[in-house]
Amino acid sequence: MKVAVCRITLRLHDNRSLKGKRHVVRSLIDRLRHRFDASVAEVGDQDRLKSALIGVAVVNGGARHATDMMDRVVEYAETQLFEADIVDLERELIDLD
Repeated sequence: MKVAVCRITLRLHDNRSLKGKRHVVRSLIDRLRHRFDASVAEVGDQDRLKSALIGVAVVNGGARHATDMMDRVVEYAETQLFEADIVDLERELIDLD
């Protein structure tokens, strides 16, 4: 079993409230979950207005497929973010065999 994990750090543009931040982050999380059937959650920076930290995990039997799927998740996130930029990205592939 292979687990691909990714931590995405976002910088939000012109955000003035936690409500506005939640709207942007929740929208992205919901779209990633729906499109890729991945585990996605806001994992940090919940009290900051201008940044967000999102964790994504994908489980698969093959390393190549798990890595390819995570590549598609990141690419999709980059194309869907209009109110934020990805400023940092950390990936890891965990082999649990």
